[in-house]
Amino acid sequence: MQRTTHRSLLLARPVVVALAAAVALTASSCAKSEDDASDGKKSPAAADAGQKVVTPKPGSKTCTIDAYGGEKIDLKGATVGFSQSEKEANPFRIAETQSIKDEAAKRGVKLLTANAQSQFSKQISDVQDLLAKGADLLVIAPLNSDGWDPVLQAAAAKKVPIVTIDRKINATACKDYVSFIASDFVEQGRRAADQMIEATGGKGEVAILLGSAGNNVTTERTKGFKERVAEKAPGLKVVFEQTGDFTREKGQQVTEQLIQSKPGIKGVYAENDEMGLGAVAALKGAGKKAGDIKIVTVDGTRNAVQGVVDGWISGVIESNPRFGPLAFQTLDTFTRGEEVPQDIVIQDSAYNGDNAERDLSKAY
Repeated sequence: MQRTTHRSLLLARPVVVALAAAVALTASSCAKSEDDASDGKKSPAAADAGQKVVTPKPGSKTCTIDAYGGEKIDLKGATVGFSQSEKEANPFRIAETQSIKDEAAKRGVKLLTANAQSQFSKQISDVQDLLAKGADLLVIAPLNSDGWDPVLQAAAAKKVPIVTIDRKINATACKDYVSFIASDFVEQGRRAADQMIEATGGKGEVAILLGSAGNNVTTERTKGFKERVAEKAPGLKVVFEQTGDFTREKGQQVTEQLIQSKPGIKGVYAENDEMGLGAVAALKGAGKKAGDIKIVTVDGTRNAVQGVVDGWISGVIESNPRFGPLAFQTLDTFTRGEEVPQDIVIQDSAYNGDNAERDLSKAY
């Protein structure tokens, strides 16, 4: 099947309103943290923790089912396949998967799920298996950004639309996939830099605990952080960069090496909360006191926000994992033949010493 060429279209305001409204209406279905109370009651802050869409710029590109080359279907009667990339030991992944499951159940949609357990070859075979099992639509949380050609070709052959969440596939929007839903990772890096500059006074040596190689999240969070530091705090020097693979254990190991090799380090920018919590464990093990080395992280997990309350972490930039309502609303709008944005950007909040205790219930 040959797809028609997509043309840039002005973003229709009703689509954006519909997406944003759907998120607001379904925020209460967001996944609860393991530490949440079991009575199901939510505070006002928790009820306001759903994803909110940043207003698209005029002229932002959209996609329609005609331009993509698919066929209109009723989402209620469809089978949706969801491919999770990483082990669900990370609170972000737990909340993300639960949000997808909750929204599918709410809508009465048949959901097939697979977890790649942080193995890219397994994720490719997982998605191919979801297609073989009859998935009409796919939601993919990619482990890596490259290497998706086998899946994209298989989905195109069956006219199965794909929505990607939280990490980008390096492919062509409205040809290989419909929409990409995620935070602005460059902006997250900039905001993390702002918090680091404030915490350190904009002077001294800092380290970066990099996320996993091979995906846009790591690249963009690093880019944003370095750009903002160079722009606003030339006296703050990045003197150490090493991957912590987005895991707590590796974050702790790398930080243990860091404080041995760079004893004068003033700050650590961890590109996710799990690595940041590993850094906290390393500092505690080395006999450091809370605040001796400033730590800034990205995600918004309950344990990291508690770390802000306790003084071990200076700031946390949120990366909201509750994709279920927005992903299914995007699929529903698209399969009814209406326009959807090719890039749907989420508006994230942040935690610091001023609001961490008050907003702890928003964390996941």
